Amino acid sequence: MNSVTLSGACERFSGVMSGIVASHAGRTLSTDAAIAALLDMLVTLRHADGAVYIIGNGGSAAVAAHIQNDLVNKGKLRAHVLHEPSLMTCMSNDFGYDQAYARMVARYARKGDALIAISSSGKSPNILQAVAAARETGAHVVTLSGFAEHNPLSDRGDINFWSPSGDYGEVEVSHLFLLHYVADCLAERT
Repeated sequence: MNSVTLSGACERFSGVMSGIVASHAGRTLSTDAAIAALLDMLVTLRHADGAVYIIGNGGSAAVAAHIQNDLVNKGKLRAHVLHEPSLMTCMSNDFGYDQAYARMVARYARKGDALIAISSSGKSPNILQAVAAARETGAHVVTLSGFAEHNPLSDRGDINFWSPSGDYGEVEVSHLFLLHYVADCLAERT
């Protein structure tokens, strides 16, 4: 990042946020239009008493856990993270780390539920396998990634958000900011 001042870092982050590329159903959209589509999906899910599953690794797992709080509290959704330590280590030990999330998604997700898959690089095999498992169950998929624009995750969701940065901190914070904004907007929708 190498921003010498906080104001320089803020200016750079503003560029990341304004440069987010979003797509829905294979079409590039404005970020606001993609957020509107995501809000519609989540409101429909809430009315159907569906569930949202949120996954990530490392810092992205922390983003997932934070957003779970807001989707349950503000959004009135049944939202779950899937990285509870004993279950994650069980599934990793028995099936391999790249299959751990996929096995849990296959067990929990139902048709019409949603998976929010967060990966800074968009290359994490366990995240990509979980997306494939969600597709098999008929769940909606939302992806958030960064780094290379055309990373493997960047077009695998029904709705995709890509943050134009190669810095982990900027990508993770942009994902948190975007999802926090979505939760705030969801709280205002009935």
